[in-house]
Amino acid sequence: MNWLRETLLSHSAIQAVVVICLICAVGLSLGKMRLRGISLGVAYVFFTGILAGALGLDIDHDMLVYAESFGLILFVYMVGLQVGPGFVSTFRHGGMRLGGISLALVALGTIMALIPVAAGLMPVGEAMGVLCGATTNTPALGAAQQTLEEVGQSTRGAALACAVTYPIGLVGVIAALIVLKRFAPHGKGEPEVENDEEQAFIASFHVENPAIFGKRIGELADYGAGEFVVSRVWHDGKAVLADDDTRLESADRVLVITRQAELDRLTVLFGQRDEEDWNNEKVDWNALDSHFVSQRILITRTEINGRRIGELHLHDRFGVNVSRVKRAGLQLVATPSLVLRMGDRLTVVGRQEGIDRVTTLLGNAVRRLEDPNMVTIFLGLVLGLALGCVPLVLPGTSFPARLGLAGGPIIAGILIGAYGPRLHMVAYTTTSANLMLRSLGLSMYLACLGLDAGPGFVEMVCRPEALVWIAAATLVTFVPVLLTGLYCMKAAHRGFATAAGMLCGAMANPVALNYVNDTDEDDKASVSYAAVYPLCMFVRVLVAQILVMIWFS
Repeated sequence: MNWLRETLLSHSAIQAVVVICLICAVGLSLGKMRLRGISLGVAYVFFTGILAGALGLDIDHDMLVYAESFGLILFVYMVGLQVGPGFVSTFRHGGMRLGGISLALVALGTIMALIPVAAGLMPVGEAMGVLCGATTNTPALGAAQQTLEEVGQSTRGAALACAVTYPIGLVGVIAALIVLKRFAPHGKGEPEVENDEEQAFIASFHVENPAIFGKRIGELADYGAGEFVVSRVWHDGKAVLADDDTRLESADRVLVITRQAELDRLTVLFGQRDEEDWNNEKVDWNALDSHFVSQRILITRTEINGRRIGELHLHDRFGVNVSRVKRAGLQLVATPSLVLRMGDRLTVVGRQEGIDRVTTLLGNAVRRLEDPNMVTIFLGLVLGLALGCVPLVLPGTSFPARLGLAGGPIIAGILIGAYGPRLHMVAYTTTSANLMLRSLGLSMYLACLGLDAGPGFVEMVCRPEALVWIAAATLVTFVPVLLTGLYCMKAAHRGFATAAGMLCGAMANPVALNYVNDTDEDDKASVSYAAVYPLCMFVRVLVAQILVMIWFS
């Protein structure tokens, strides 16, 4: 059995891989267990790592740092890549308010961390360690330690406090979310107050406005009614596919794809809106007219990636109209300026022969999407690391701050996911591939984090000052999350998944995000997480530096 002992205990690349894989396997297996329907999921990997480290199992330090860093980078980059397509619209419609709420959480947590300092229970260095551990923000700890060194103070207390309170930060947010979920309507899911303004909405109107009689549809944009697409026009009860040259006459009926926010202006433009519900999933579009077929076509050809709908001239070439584009769970209005990307699903209306030719043009081959574009993934990781290393010098600081290993990659993922197709980069990955890479990265990160914290962990927890650290970390983690979460759901009228994602991002807690994603089927939590994570992470780094400088100035 010497070979087994050497494989597990002798430092080597093989030993590092074996140990990390075993910790991940055991932790993920434990994560499948539920107590009263609740499971900490991937957090068990972290606790398994701590136990392994406490029992004396360790790996080469360089391998540990590499695996921990690569796991974190891979996780946050894939989160950014997945939510990128919906991030811009989310930030435009409510993201600023989410950012404000998340900054309030940061401020509240910082104040609570300073209360023990004001009471004389701990020095400011240890308080910074507690704050960084309770918010699982290791970049902020690094910034605080560097500032402490510059002012001639010891950094050991901050490091020990962070190591002891880090598990509190991981578990405390999940505990607060469990409590918050009880305040959500029906105990789970999204309340019906979330109205995504980017979603396509279908309505029909009667042309009764004399100002547009005889006008071409292409001329209606001059009336300032917002973005909309006219799919069909009924002349004397007979349906025709509309284009820019179609003229509107009195008593015509038009089928319009727009956004709900534009309905009032379009009612004024056309004259009258009828009450038929076209957004019901049971509507049989192919039964509206025997001449036209409605079909969804998937974009799988890289030549189409990054091109605008108007550039394809589908009506002129094939006699079809595109009414909607489904992307990342959202139905978008198919305006001529909309940039298409791999994985988009277009709703196309026209005669069958024309639709068949459009299908050939767009691809509609599902199997082509199952092969992820690894070039974009690797280049994006490089771009994210470069972005994270850029020094940002701000007034009043003696050294530059950086976005770091987590902030840079998630921003790169968001930018590539949102704007990559404009540069003809294929940023699409299947949901299963994205989830697998995210789970792999997060598991590696937590396993190494636990291994690093394991040695001496029990001894540190038993120290008298550790009790103060744990109590302070519990308050810093639980109270701000609970208060801001309640405000977000009750006052800002956000759903549980959106509020929970925002809280996880503000607390830099990917484990809690994974818990929310396990209980919610869509990407709302991940989108709001990505919307606030870079901002809060950067602000916490600055706060850690500034507080130390002010305290010892």
